[in-house]
Amino acid sequence: MSAMMMQQQTNQQTFSNTITAVKRVAIYARVSTKEQAEEGYSIDEQKRLLTEWCDRNGYIVHEVYADRGISGKSIKNRPALVQLLDDAKHKKFDVVLVWKTNRLARKILDLLKIVEVFEHSYISFRSYTESLETETSSGKLQFHMMAAIAEFERNTISENVKMGMLARAREGKWNGGRVLGYDLEDISTQDNKRKHTKLVINEKEAKTVKRIFELYIAGNGYKAVANRVNKEGHLGKRGKPFSISTIKTILENPVYVGMIRYDVRRNWTDKRRGDINPTPILQQGEHEPIISQLDWEKAQQILKKRSSKPNRVHGGTFPFTGVMKCPQCGSGMVVMRTVNKLVDGTRKTLEYYACGAWKNQGTSVCRSNTIRADKAESYIFERLQALATNKQLIKEVANRVNNKRSNHNEPLRQEHQELLKELEQAKRKKDKAMELYEEDIITKVDLQQRLIKVNNQLEQLELRLQPIKLQLQSLKVHTINETTIQEVMANFQKAFKKAMTQEQQKHLVTLIIKEITLNEKREVGSIQIQFNSTVLDYLTEQGADRSSADDLSAPFYVLVAI
Repeated sequence: MSAMMMQQQTNQQTFSNTITAVKRVAIYARVSTKEQAEEGYSIDEQKRLLTEWCDRNGYIVHEVYADRGISGKSIKNRPALVQLLDDAKHKKFDVVLVWKTNRLARKILDLLKIVEVFEHSYISFRSYTESLETETSSGKLQFHMMAAIAEFERNTISENVKMGMLARAREGKWNGGRVLGYDLEDISTQDNKRKHTKLVINEKEAKTVKRIFELYIAGNGYKAVANRVNKEGHLGKRGKPFSISTIKTILENPVYVGMIRYDVRRNWTDKRRGDINPTPILQQGEHEPIISQLDWEKAQQILKKRSSKPNRVHGGTFPFTGVMKCPQCGSGMVVMRTVNKLVDGTRKTLEYYACGAWKNQGTSVCRSNTIRADKAESYIFERLQALATNKQLIKEVANRVNNKRSNHNEPLRQEHQELLKELEQAKRKKDKAMELYEEDIITKVDLQQRLIKVNNQLEQLELRLQPIKLQLQSLKVHTINETTIQEVMANFQKAFKKAMTQEQQKHLVTLIIKEITLNEKREVGSIQIQFNSTVLDYLTEQGADRSSADDLSAPFYVLVAI
């Protein structure tokens, strides 16, 4: 081989290595609704800084993934991040770059889980402001330390805020939140970092509160009170009719007698309603009471007397409560019981599914629309059994599912292409404006106005593209065939028979059934079966074998009526 040919091969190899060495960077930017107004947090500023960093370091920007006006608490509720993680699994880039680690995740466990997905695909992670990277062992150590410190700072801020709110409650001050009967008056000062409000009586709503206490003290139960005030045209704070639970909450709220109650439920973020504080703060408030002390004490005595016999709304363990819908108003059906006296003198209890809105809010909202529980359940299980064993029926369901997916696919693709064209046109407008300015055809003011208009258009187009990209990806990844449907239904039947409690049975039903509708004759009209990631994970062997990293993949959802 001649020296010239060897040199040519060497040059080609060097050029190839140079191309390979250029890293593709995925930029992720996020800003919450609150942070949008704060300087330095804007998505445009994050994009600008990170893009400039890539240019300085000779990196190629693969794509900018942006979640605008979205909180960092949940991963699944951020479409751009979900798309980023899906693209990471397909190794579409080499580095993920963020302005700050808390843009990616607030909690250290979420952050580590996301970075683990990157590392699985040999993708590095970098933070612009914190000079963090995961390409070296020392970088990984620093990253873990910074993540832990960031979570510590967040928890400290949360504790300080809670301490401040507890102190305000002990002083009889209101800590925010709307309540029927009062309006919120802003009493914040320039020195306040948080918004402070004061309760001021809303005369119209106060009459409603007084009417509720009046009816209850007169001997009416929760449902009777709700039914009466709804018929009289009273509405709740959000303009909706009253329910049994709302009436109970109002009667138990000491705010109406001039008191401030706070810290009733502890660890709200983690345990929600599960951690009741036995000794909440109860302090005389600064606001004017709506209910007299005498009426308050009368109501509390009645509440205490009736508490030994709680007014249960329904037996929630019945498998089809909630998923069966009222044919008149669409509310979830709940269980009610009637006792019939037979000819021989014995009593027989019959159970029905009845409209939940009627049972909660009375006849002013809807009718009972009852259906015998035993007959409805028998029919539904027969239909599910038929789907699990009838191959022809399974084939028909599979065809309907595939047709739905096919029909949904084409319009999505067309919309995707149209949006891409609009995006390209907007970019050309932006380039054209820059050219006109450089040629002194338009002024700087004109340029700024045009750029603002075009940039807003680009942002709107990107926001519209994000969910469509996810849906198209979902259509590519997930397939539902006859075997999968048969496996799901067969495993559902087995699991339901093995279920030891009604709670377990109800969980299985709500897992696979989206909705049961009744017809005008109060008979079961249709049963809507849902197929999604959760169903496949729970009721197929393939789903059980999925890796934990797949939990962050693009979701899919297929609904079919049987």
